[in-house]
Amino acid sequence: MRNIKLTLQYDGAAFHGYQQQPNGDTVEARLKDAIAQILSEQATVYGCSRTDAGVHANDFCCNFKTQSDRPCDKIMRGLNAVLPPQIAVTACEDVSPDFHARYSCLGKEYVYKIWNGKTRNPFLLERALFYPFELDVPLLHAQAQAFVGTHDFAAFCAAGSEVKTTGRTVYRCKVEREGDLVTFTVCGNGFLYNMVRIMVGTLLDIQNGKIERGTIDAILRSGDRTRAGVTAPPQGLYLNRVFYEEGGWQDGTL
Repeated sequence: MRNIKLTLQYDGAAFHGYQQQPNGDTVEARLKDAIAQILSEQATVYGCSRTDAGVHANDFCCNFKTQSDRPCDKIMRGLNAVLPPQIAVTACEDVSPDFHARYSCLGKEYVYKIWNGKTRNPFLLERALFYPFELDVPLLHAQAQAFVGTHDFAAFCAAGSEVKTTGRTVYRCKVEREGDLVTFTVCGNGFLYNMVRIMVGTLLDIQNGKIERGTIDAILRSGDRTRAGVTAPPQGLYLNRVFYEEGGWQDGTL
């Protein structure tokens, strides 16, 4: 029995998230159908995350067990031939039997994109949040540094989460601008349900004056979801990278 690791990219606008569900088209369902089609097996696929409807992935890892002896390059070509165009397998490899895409993952990096032009960009429809109001990027970057460290992020977790603990470590985060595109990048050892979107919403509420500057530390300590900002829409969010080895991803050198 082989353990196969797949790396995917997908445009989440077309799907009701990654995880398979009774109603709605999902990335996991499409991937399982594709595996069954090319390997004639019903595989259980383990994903590294449960991205929500409308959320994208630049680097998503999953694994499944198979008795097929088909080489990895042929598995990859076969999957890409039958998957919808919004999903691409970018790598396929044999891994150790104990590898698990979710439980072996040491950290993740997310990117949230905001189009901060005066007019909408039709080429970024469902790919970035259109926000035509002022964004003080140096201010937001400075405010975001309060997220760095090990904290209880209960105030930044949406209702409905089934996690046992809300403590997480954020290694680094930054807000930067390139022309009209503003990006929020955050890297941590794990993220709660809607955590990154609430972090972004909080920064936007600091910008528009709904939340006082310099209060993120107090919001974290409170554990009160009502004190944090709105949940930013999903279309700007990308799972950017996942990490399975110790290294420079914590300090940004990788």
